[in-house]
Amino acid sequence: MKRASVEAHAKINLTLDVTGRRPNGYHDVCMVMQSIGVHDVVSVCTGTGRSDLELRLEHTDLPADSSNLAYRAAELFFQETGVACDGISIVVEKHIPVAAGLAGGSTDAAAVLVLLDDLYDTRLGEKKLMEMGVRLGADVPFCIAGGTMLAQGIGEELTRLPDAPQTNVVLCKPPIAVSTPQIYRAIDAADIVERPDTEAMCAALAAGDAARVAQLLCNIMQPVTAAMHPEVDEICGTLRQLGASGAIMSGSGPSNFGLFSDKSAAQNACRILSERYPETFLTDFCTAAQIKR
Repeated sequence: MKRASVEAHAKINLTLDVTGRRPNGYHDVCMVMQSIGVHDVVSVCTGTGRSDLELRLEHTDLPADSSNLAYRAAELFFQETGVACDGISIVVEKHIPVAAGLAGGSTDAAAVLVLLDDLYDTRLGEKKLMEMGVRLGADVPFCIAGGTMLAQGIGEELTRLPDAPQTNVVLCKPPIAVSTPQIYRAIDAADIVERPDTEAMCAALAAGDAARVAQLLCNIMQPVTAAMHPEVDEICGTLRQLGASGAIMSGSGPSNFGLFSDKSAAQNACRILSERYPETFLTDFCTAAQIKR
């Protein structure tokens, strides 16, 4: 038997814009994506003697079957490579909030692809793994690459950006469920008032200007989600009141984050918010080098 483990990091969106809708129903986006320290731990063991795939999830009640992206990632790996499955055990230790706009399922799938490529020595390379990943979900290619990236197309066209300047991140997920398809449908009908200046965000990242990065945070989905779930704007407002230089929702929600230059203020905000919202974290940005698999 062979075994390996990796950390599978969550992502947040520093900017998120929806630029169009394709005939097949998918949406074109333009967004800056950022890996953060909050992570799951994914372990894979090969040669278990079983003839199938076994998936076990810890700290969550998510299904551990073929509806799970981590399971489907393993299936895709064997289909694409032609490698014979000699019995695979996958264990996902969940810490990333579920259905939160943080790519928790996508990052687990990315980790499975990378681990299997390593354990079976198939040497597919990052580009091929990312091509496989987009078949599982638009966020999977980013989760394979990690760090700070500009994402276009449906999210699979990735451009490496300079590492984001380090700052303190307070992440807060309220206990509500958000339907991403519903949010996209609402976006199609919405009159968008404010759009992110992604070009300016890229320039701020290149300059290492943390204050400007915080100032330019923008997610066009936030007003739509907040209209259905006012907690989103309430949490962002609380983060700002407690000292965040900027605060927005991540993805389609409902998670929100604030950027703090002062660590003690971030710690205080995390403490206060966690009293009401248990899924609150104090974390930071991760570079691609830090999470290199």
